[in-house]
Amino acid sequence: MSDFFAVVHRQRACRSFRPEPVDEQVLAAVLGAATMAPSAENRQPWTFVVVTDEDSRARIGDLTRRAWRGGARTFSESRLAPTLLAEVDHGAEGGISAAPVLIVVGGDTSLGHEGAMAASIFPAVQNLLLAATACGLGSALTTLTTAFAAELRDLVGLPEHVLPMAVVPLGWPTRSLGPPRRQPLEAKAHRESYGAPWIPRGSPA
Repeated sequence: MSDFFAVVHRQRACRSFRPEPVDEQVLAAVLGAATMAPSAENRQPWTFVVVTDEDSRARIGDLTRRAWRGGARTFSESRLAPTLLAEVDHGAEGGISAAPVLIVVGGDTSLGHEGAMAASIFPAVQNLLLAATACGLGSALTTLTTAFAAELRDLVGLPEHVLPMAVVPLGWPTRSLGPPRRQPLEAKAHRESYGAPWIPRGSPA
């Protein structure tokens, strides 16, 4: 098993996948890790629909593409560097739906308040992403498709009380992803009050 910090430091979004299937025992391990996440009142409102059918994945891809072309791309064009925009564009236009597994993540409102659902669902998704990385899989947290929540719900048979929250592609990446690009800790952590960088005491000046 990979060292936890090594996994954290190499987890990043993957939007290009090889076609080989993912063994169901590996999927079980990844999904099992997701269910170990904390949740409000320990109600565990997450639901995971594992989609491997080619036609269903293509239909989810169509919804993603519609959301991207319907305004998301325009919003991102001025915000993303050209290389990252090209990568996201590739994913939204079909790279994500080409993954051999799409996991539609739902939040069960019978087990938690809709307004607080994200606080329970996204820790589970993060566990899922980290577990996928530990297993050598590529993955990504995507929410574009939820712009068409009703159609996504119908496509995978979610009842009305389950909210579509995310779609996570899983598969073997086409290339080595390398570590994610992140700003230094001192740019994001503050000591006692905002504006005073938190630097571990004893660190060299």
